[in-house]
Amino acid sequence: MKVEIWSDIACPWCYVGKARFEKALDAFPHRDQVEVVHRSFELDPGRAKDDIQPVIRMLTKKYGMSEAQAQAGEENLGAQAAAEGLDYRTRDRDHGNTFDMHRLLHHAKERGRQNELIQVLYKANFAEERSLFSEGDERLVELAVAAGLDADDARQVLADPNAYADDVRADEREAAELGANGVPFFVLDRKYGVSGAQPAEVFAQALTQAWGERPPLKLLDEGDAEACGPDGCAVPQR
Repeated sequence: MKVEIWSDIACPWCYVGKARFEKALDAFPHRDQVEVVHRSFELDPGRAKDDIQPVIRMLTKKYGMSEAQAQAGEENLGAQAAAEGLDYRTRDRDHGNTFDMHRLLHHAKERGRQNELIQVLYKANFAEERSLFSEGDERLVELAVAAGLDADDARQVLADPNAYADDVRADEREAAELGANGVPFFVLDRKYGVSGAQPAEVFAQALTQAWGERPPLKLLDEGDAEACGPDGCAVPQR
């Protein structure tokens, strides 16, 4: 079974939702037969790469709330994250463009390190004091190495603005086609969708339902043919 997760590194509910989903997945009896793929979704695709600002200022400007309201929201998110065993800095975080991170995540997918990289990026953005946005490409290279990727390969991807750009845009178009207007957005076997950072119990139910409704394998037999089984292999008789 395949589970696709559309998310953005700048999205706190994606950070929390990933932890809740993984809690359900870890307890799922068929965990080893579930493939998880992370897809790209930018919450702020029009933001310039050098447009970096404090999260609280971004929230007040984008949603028209007061600083006190924005800070209260951050405190609530911190409590939600803590309940899932996640660290979350409720003050002095910043916000910026995540396009290069998504490009790097597609590179990581090709190297089999996508889940490792997205977790490193989430932790850097939500839990660490150093900025994920203001230190330039070398900060991302450092995090790519922490996720098990080659530093020179990561630099090469980041230096070429076209590298994996089409893959990011394709993910975003597909999200729109599927009706996802927010993240996190989970799609199970292209049959069921789960929107938002739902409780682990909801993800557990979705996994069980999607697994149970997988169509049985249809065999196309062309008559009897030799095969090997538990009792050994049929020996051709001359």
